[in-house]
Amino acid sequence: MKKIIYLIALINFSLSAQLQFDFEFDYAQFGFDSTANYVEFYYSFNQASFTVESKNSSPNLQGLLKIFIQNSENGDTIVFNQWKVIHDIDTSDLSNQLLVGTLGFVLPKGTYNCAFSGSDLNKPEMLREIKEQLKIKPFLNHDLSLSDIQLASKIVQGSENTSSVFYKNTYEVVPIPNLVFGKSQPVAFFYTEIYNLQSQFIKSDQIKMSQMLYNSKGKLIKEKSKYLSRKSNTRVEVGSHILSNYPTDSYTFVIALIDSLNNTGISTAKKFFVYNPDVEVQDTFEVSTTSVLSSAFGSMSEEELDDLFDKSKYIASKEEIDKYERLSNIDGKREFMFEFWKNKDENSATSENEYYRQYLQRIVLCNDRYTSMGKPGWKTDRGRVFLLYGEPSEIERYPNQLETRPYEIWRYNEIEGGVYFVFADLTGFSDYSLVHSTKRGELRDDNWTRRIAVR
Repeated sequence: MKKIIYLIALINFSLSAQLQFDFEFDYAQFGFDSTANYVEFYYSFNQASFTVESKNSSPNLQGLLKIFIQNSENGDTIVFNQWKVIHDIDTSDLSNQLLVGTLGFVLPKGTYNCAFSGSDLNKPEMLREIKEQLKIKPFLNHDLSLSDIQLASKIVQGSENTSSVFYKNTYEVVPIPNLVFGKSQPVAFFYTEIYNLQSQFIKSDQIKMSQMLYNSKGKLIKEKSKYLSRKSNTRVEVGSHILSNYPTDSYTFVIALIDSLNNTGISTAKKFFVYNPDVEVQDTFEVSTTSVLSSAFGSMSEEELDDLFDKSKYIASKEEIDKYERLSNIDGKREFMFEFWKNKDENSATSENEYYRQYLQRIVLCNDRYTSMGKPGWKTDRGRVFLLYGEPSEIERYPNQLETRPYEIWRYNEIEGGVYFVFADLTGFSDYSLVHSTKRGELRDDNWTRRIAVR
């Protein structure tokens, strides 16, 4: 069944004369529950693209919005609908006005093929279709997480207009689907949500939040940081950037959250365009564009990078260790760490490096389980094996044997047809050392029982 949506008109700037139907689309994901995200879709029609219709002497614009969303994994159609867009207008000014609206859907975890089209209802040939592939990974879980960044033309804090389609969390956030800023839209507002601040996996009392702005050449244009309290589990962050003096270019806005004690971080990024023909480019410095600038490594200090690499040496080659130790500046170390973990990403099709996240989670568990006598858990033999191979299939513990020192046998049934590791407390201070393993490349001592015998 068709629905009528009444949209608001916003004054904006058109880069050039319309050569095609001017329809724009954008989206942002926010947390919903542990199995799904709430996805907001933002769209805009330019009045100048429409044919003006008069009905009962009241001129109006009539458009058609179609949305198709299909699960790419099983072929299920999630959304297949169309909406009639009608807007009464003032015929004295039809140019450079955008009709902006939003629709939201709850989408479960998965990958979706999406098609969005906007057209003139009275001239169906005036049409533009935009296709996207959308990946949904629920934000509301046990780890610190960050929603997408929504860029906006205006944000009203403490808005009383609770009936507005743009109202959420006491803010009225008016989207700008074409993501163009500059002369007539000099301020870019942003909105994002932070989740799971009280996660048990976070070790720092406060979370460092960094905001970074890069130009198309990867040069850092602006950066600022602050620390976030963990008193509440979720929070909203809003802000703005004045772009009136920025030269015409594409830019990337990055927000990163860093747990310094764990050397863990997450980030989200949003690209947009600035059109300022009257602003001259003052700096011609060029560097190679690299995603490291928008990653968690881009905001790490040199001390944090060194500590993280120490914890990563178990999975590094001798050549990688030698290369890192020869690096003398922070930019080189950031680039190295980005490439190091990128090469270990087992699924490059996803936006997240699951291997990196899993490895950092294992460090946290190592420190919780195996720390002894002032030695952090990841530096112990059990910690090293856990970092390399993960949770054992089973563990046999012998803590109080009369004729042997305390020892453990860890079995991994999925490795090399089944292997095991033997750890023993040789010192009596709960610092278990590896005394034997059947895993290729590990310490092997078939007479290990003599080492743990009590004489």
